[in-house]
Amino acid sequence: MYAVGFFDLLFRVLYLVTFVLSLYSLIEAARTPAPAFPAMDKQTKGLWVGLLAGGTVVSLAAFLGMSAFLTILALIAALIFLIDVRPAIRQIGRSGGDGPYGSW
Repeated sequence: MYAVGFFDLLFRVLYLVTFVLSLYSLIEAARTPAPAFPAMDKQTKGLWVGLLAGGTVVSLAAFLGMSAFLTILALIAALIFLIDVRPAIRQIGRSGGDGPYGSW
């Protein structure tokens, strides 16, 4: 009986982490200018925002106990964005000569 409660808590923590990563990725994708994506040979902004919005909804549903079926796909999409896409598109923002701390 104790093991079931432990694993339930563990999965809820994993679902929460997935939700937070998905939400953060969604916010970052939405804040990024659309021309930055094709300029770095990445998929379009609309595709990434759609994937990450879907992942955020799925991971929130899993955290609330509704369905955990596609949560791993939400985690994969968020990690791909954070590890591959975000660093590439942030390079565009750094190429400007506005100062050491960014464009403002």
